[in-house]
Parts: sequence; C-alpha cells; structure tokens
Amino acid sequence: MALSFSGRLAASQRRASSVLCVGLDPDPELFPEPFAGIDAVSATVAFCRAVIDATSAHACAYKINFAFFEALGDDSVRALRAVRRAVPESIPVIADAKRGDIGNTARFYARSVFDDLGFDAVTVAPYMGADSVLPFLEDPGRAAFVLARTSNPGAHDFQHLRTDGVPLYLNVARAVHRWQSECAGTLGLVVGATAPDALAELRSACGAMPFLVPGIGAQGGDAAAVLESGYAGAGSLLVNSSRAICYASRGSDFEDAAARAARSAARLLTTVE
Repeated sequence: MALSFSGRLAASQRRASSVLCVGLDPDPELFPEPFAGIDAVSATVAFCRAVIDATSAHACAYKINFAFFEALGDDSVRALRAVRRAVPESIPVIADAKRGDIGNTARFYARSVFDDLGFDAVTVAPYMGADSVLPFLEDPGRAAFVLARTSNPGAHDFQHLRTDGVPLYLNVARAVHRWQSECAGTLGLVVGATAPDALAELRSACGAMPFLVPGIGAQGGDAAAVLESGYAGAGSLLVNSSRAICYASRGSDFEDAAARAARSAARLLTTVE
C-alpha cells in the first residue's frame, strides 16, 4: 500500500533531521551572474535545478511557486515539468498555486496539479468553502494546505475579523480540521511564521495536523519560535524558506551559497524523534 502524504513527509523529515522546506520562486531579475544573457525559460530551469542539487541533502520538501513559471509564457508548463522532475523522488513537492474554485473546476485543478504535473500537495484558498477544497483530497497520497493565518501584512484585513467571537482564521482552521474526516488525502494549514501566537493557538486547536509555515528568512519569522509553537512530531510542520536560500549569492558561487544557507536553516530547524 502506498504511503500517505503524511507518512512520506515524516520519512523525509527523519532523513533530513529537519523540517526545512525550500521554496523555489525563480525571479529572472534576481538570478545570479552566470545566467546573464540566457533566455528566461532556460535560465529558470537551470537555476532551479542547481538550487535543488545544492540543497536536497538539507530539505525535507520543496515548494514550487506557480506564478513565477506561469509568467514565462508558452513554455511555462515545460519549465515547470522539468523543475518538478529534478526533485529527488523521496522528497515531497508542494505546488504553491493557491487554487480556490468549486466542484468540477476544483476537480480539474486537482487533475492538473496531481495527475498531469505530478505534485504531491497543493496550496488552496478556502473562501468558497469545503467544495473548493475536498476535490484535492481524493487520493491518500495527496495533500492540500489551506490558507489560514498567512505571513503577509494584509493578513489582518480579513483573517483577524471576529466571527462567533474568535478570529476568522481560527474558524477556518477548525472547519478544515473537521473536513479531514471526509478525505482520503491529508489536509493541512498554511500558517505564517510572523505570527507565533496564532501558530500556537492553531496548533492547540488542530492537534498534529500538518502546518506549512512560510515567513522565516527574508520575511523575518523566528525559527526557534516556530518550532516551539508549531512542532507536534514528524510530519506536523514544514517551515519554508525561499529567497534567503535561492538568492544567498548573486555571483558564480550561488550554488555553494545556497547549500550553506540551506544547511544553516536546517540546523535551526532540526528535530529529534
């Protein structure tokens, strides 16, 4: 029987001894000097492959941001496939696509992300309710990370509005926790590292549900606070770092710099089972 997403993630974390997720946000304007003069599609694929090779010993997962590929034009899907295939088979890969539509549309989004492109998990927006999320969870080997309390400054615009006397993000999390009983796959939450108090609150409300936590590194979240507030055993926490690793150097030493940055982040995010 195939491992669940949670089982695969736990195994990958034990291998890496860390909960570090490396985010791939390939912005051609930030590429290191060796990629100057190369067309954007070829440079994107080569850059991401180099970062993956440099960091895979320290990463328990990768998160690939679809926006940076979709902006490449006609060859965007080819580039996305090539980068997805470059990740070692034992390491889960999350599609950071933030899908969020209902019924048949959601099923086709799921078919695209999982069956065609071969990702293991996807980020999903919950605004349209359960029927925009559950179609992603029909396979026990897949996962969906639902936006709850995000790391951006605008999170306060809606996520902190009080509903039934508590913040909206907490009601979203409680609903997602209930939906898990209806799913074959794994449900998780996106919770920003920049709000450790909310992270602790959500962990208390949702048990060992997997949390994808962006916001350390360039956004200023504290790794130690995230571990203290959010870790509940192998497979329960993924802490993402993107720019601080991918763009650790803009020179010809960018691969070595990415490896050093990933090693340093992994040490901060070391777990002991």
